[in-house]
Amino acid sequence: MTLKLYHAEPLANSLKSLAPLHCRGIPFEGIYVDLHKFEQHQPWFVAINPEGQVPVLDHDGVIITHSTVINEYLEDAFPDYPSLRPADPEGKARMRYWNKFVDEHVMNYVSMHGWHRMVGVIARNIESGDFEKLMENIPLPDQRKKWMTARSGFSEEQLAYATEKIEYAVDKIEKHLSENEWFVSDMFSLADINFYSHCGAMVERMFPDMDVANRAPHMIKWRDRVTELPGMAKALAGPDKTDPRLRTFSGHVR
Repeated sequence: MTLKLYHAEPLANSLKSLAPLHCRGIPFEGIYVDLHKFEQHQPWFVAINPEGQVPVLDHDGVIITHSTVINEYLEDAFPDYPSLRPADPEGKARMRYWNKFVDEHVMNYVSMHGWHRMVGVIARNIESGDFEKLMENIPLPDQRKKWMTARSGFSEEQLAYATEKIEYAVDKIEKHLSENEWFVSDMFSLADINFYSHCGAMVERMFPDMDVANRAPHMIKWRDRVTELPGMAKALAGPDKTDPRLRTFSGHVR
């Protein structure tokens, strides 16, 4: 059996699939894809994933993309390892509800701020001719548009709306965690990993005006519990080539 995960820095979507592998103790080969060198758009990688995004799971030649799908696949393909998915139908449904909430109502809005603050700096430092050539190599039209928007900058209206969505999510999750230890009752699950990877680990650094420590103390305690898990610590220790000046604003480049 060969299991490979193509991934970038241990944050956002890459962390979201690195963490279950480490937390469950599934042996795998991690293959770092340097997004700072645009390796995700190079022919060798697009041959693996035509969408040109990480993470990508290769299980004996079976290619699985998109972190939520990867994590569910790992549960199905490796049932003999400790599970991060509830066994009962209700628990599964609640986990999937939270995953859907994070995927649709959190990820893209945190991502917008990350792209505005970090990717915008990278994009603006690329010479015009080189930038256009790089855009030609991006397979997904939405990703090309995102890069071009980051180069010029997202509008204040867009950023304000994104902040409102994040504030709503923080308040909703704070209320839930004030009554529950984890996202799904008493079990650490893929839903915890999802929110942690996209928001929980960095929301204070990215949004200091939100005063998250006082606004969401239960969420902060939950975040600290997740950070201290041995598997999460291993995932977070992965390669990180982000410019130290930009790590505060680590975004979701894929």
